Amino acid sequence: MKYEDYVDLGYRPSRTDLICEFFIEPNNESMKRAAGAVAAESSIGTWTETTTTKEYVEKLAAKVFEIKGNNIRVSYPIELFEPGNMPNLLSSVAGNIFGMKELNGLRLNDIHIPEKLMKSFKGPKYGIKEIRNLLKVPKRPLVGTIIKPKLGLRTEDHAKVAYESWVGGIDVVKDDENLSSQTFNKFETRLEKTFKMKQKAEKETGEKKVYMINVTAETEEMIKRAKLVEDYGNEYVMVDIITLGWSSLQTLRNKDFDLVLHAHRAGHAAFTKNSKHGISMKAVSRLTRIVGLDQLHVGTAVGKMFESKKEVLDNCDALKENMFGLKQVMPVASGGLNPLNIPDLIKIFGNDVIMQFGGGVHGNPLGSKSGAMAVRQSLDATMKKIPLNEYAKKHKELKAAFEKWG
Repeated sequence: MKYEDYVDLGYRPSRTDLICEFFIEPNNESMKRAAGAVAAESSIGTWTETTTTKEYVEKLAAKVFEIKGNNIRVSYPIELFEPGNMPNLLSSVAGNIFGMKELNGLRLNDIHIPEKLMKSFKGPKYGIKEIRNLLKVPKRPLVGTIIKPKLGLRTEDHAKVAYESWVGGIDVVKDDENLSSQTFNKFETRLEKTFKMKQKAEKETGEKKVYMINVTAETEEMIKRAKLVEDYGNEYVMVDIITLGWSSLQTLRNKDFDLVLHAHRAGHAAFTKNSKHGISMKAVSRLTRIVGLDQLHVGTAVGKMFESKKEVLDNCDALKENMFGLKQVMPVASGGLNPLNIPDLIKIFGNDVIMQFGGGVHGNPLGSKSGAMAVRQSLDATMKKIPLNEYAKKHKELKAAFEKWG
């Protein structure tokens, strides 16, 4: 079969087909040939006709069934994919095709997995409803912080910053993505000391608190750390999903720990930022949900991240829309945020979101506890529909935030 033979604009996908949406930019090729090359090389084809291709093999060919400008849709028979094997799936539809000389640019914009294949994956164990039940926060957005500086604090100081944040009103404290088990802050000691501070803060505030400790490591070490977290009675872990890889993520999820799995996306922009090449964050969001993580960073639309409001909402849609009964994943907004961003964040995300403030808490001139108080004050004012500048007149912590970032 020639590349052009993989284009069939009259084809109507079966409900068991997997469908990918690509942006393609041909390199001195016709759109039909370039599109067919994507379908061929991601299914049964190669650069030349072979004598080994049988008639029954040809029935498994992917088909380009829609071309609209530079956007194409490709349908894949479900038989091409091993159930429950995300690396296999992505090696096919997001593999060698990115390096083909027929293309100047190729981007996987979205992926739709049929029900039978999707149900071979775990999906989220908890999701939005169970997370709210765990924290006993039925309606309002959740607020969190990331320990800053991201690296360098000794364990005692790390735990102290976490405690001050919790007692100031923060729900969630998270390790930064590149803190693992360095000499100045060993994992086991950090878990022990910070968990004690969490319990202390819960007792003092009467609120449920969350510590998202980073277990990212080589797979066996990651599993060992996650088990230790579970044994302590801590309810959460976080992982850097891009640097870990899909295989490790599946291993973690398949262990079925009694742990909410928080997904940090460090490194994603290496392949999601270019609108003409790579993989979209929307596709990553959808796949993260299918594999089975419970929370995911999706951008902010304000703050320091590059995504537009539309891109952020597309990511949220992938986490929340109906996908054959899969639980919804909690979106996380994080990156360059301060308490004054809360009204805009709630307009964008609604109430089902975790808003995380790193520098926006610890950069408050009055200290971390006051920074956390400013976040809760901003959230309370927004929920009561009181302008922040009015609320700040009687709340010195929020006033300090205005003086620094307003």
